[in-house]
Amino acid sequence: MSQLAEKRCIPCRGGIPPLTAEEIKPLLDQLEGWSVADHHHLRKLVQFPDFKTALNFTNKVGALAEEEDHHPDIYLAWGKVELTLWTHKIDGLTESDFVMAAKIDRIS
Repeated sequence: MSQLAEKRCIPCRGGIPPLTAEEIKPLLDQLEGWSVADHHHLRKLVQFPDFKTALNFTNKVGALAEEEDHHPDIYLAWGKVELTLWTHKIDGLTESDFVMAAKIDRIS
């Protein structure tokens, strides 16, 4: 299990550069099933046997997002949930995006 999941998301105030490709790789290596698109955002597709199970997972992610004050984009459909994470204030990735992803991995 990733030690990232033990950290807290830290709200970004802006004014910092997004993570570089070199900084992203070791963080991505600690996650399960996530990919990075354009060095800009994290993405994961989680599949389920039905809509109800996918909705239950979505609700758990929503509750976690509120606890961490870090909110992914969530696409819910029958049998699948697609998650997208990035830090809007800097229009790129921060460590908190990877922390949130690791926390989501614990409930998926």
